[in-house]
Amino acid sequence: MTHYARRALVASPTPPAQAAAAALADAADWVGIDDQPDLVVALGGDGFMLQTLHLMLERRSQPPVFGMNLGTVGFLMNEWRPHGLDERLARAKPFMVTPLAMTATGIDGRTHSLPAINEVSLLRETRQTAKLEVTVNDRIVLPELACDGLLAATPAGSTAYNLSAQGPILPLGSALIALTPISAFRPRRWRGAILPDKARIGIRVLNPGKRPVSAVADQREIRDVASVAIAMDRARELTLLFDPEHALDDRITMEQFVA
Repeated sequence: MTHYARRALVASPTPPAQAAAAALADAADWVGIDDQPDLVVALGGDGFMLQTLHLMLERRSQPPVFGMNLGTVGFLMNEWRPHGLDERLARAKPFMVTPLAMTATGIDGRTHSLPAINEVSLLRETRQTAKLEVTVNDRIVLPELACDGLLAATPAGSTAYNLSAQGPILPLGSALIALTPISAFRPRRWRGAILPDKARIGIRVLNPGKRPVSAVADQREIRDVASVAIAMDRARELTLLFDPEHALDDRITMEQFVA
């Protein structure tokens, strides 16, 4: 059992999350998020959890995050309960989440580097179909993919946009990346690939002036890209904490049986 002495409490601006934060105000001697906590409790939905995790990535050290759901789906969250927090934190099971590193080069030559916890997605900006050249470890595997877009998803993000695009669910800890097309037109039979997480993925936009493409790392978008490089960033691993009876790996497994 683990004891966390310095805890920070963060909450989504929504009324339910703010009410929950008020209910927990006296549950601990909370420190500020900038005061080097050794644990963060996040109240909100999955979107707020992603915001919190991205905030952790910007810091020198990344304390574990225990989320409680005050949103809609709450796939990355535990159940909201105002009582027994100390016991829950002591018993919580840690799960390591490795983000993707996206390096996008624009048609203007500028380079942008962003992390992605769920997925990196490339999306057409106009009615024109995107045309992409795809490489894996510097080898061209698709000379021309005509599609609405393409995404690379982590195991933690494989049940999000990736699943909606008919991509595979990846078990947590599987050391895999899902590469999933979005409405692929050509090659017609290509439905995506499952790659080892050591793979380096390169995507070059063919004719970006006529067929502009944006690159999105989770919720942050870079428009008019010429090329994108994607790889796992093991130097910036994050830790999520879950109740033993509500573990993330079990939730990901059960998603494969949802009708």
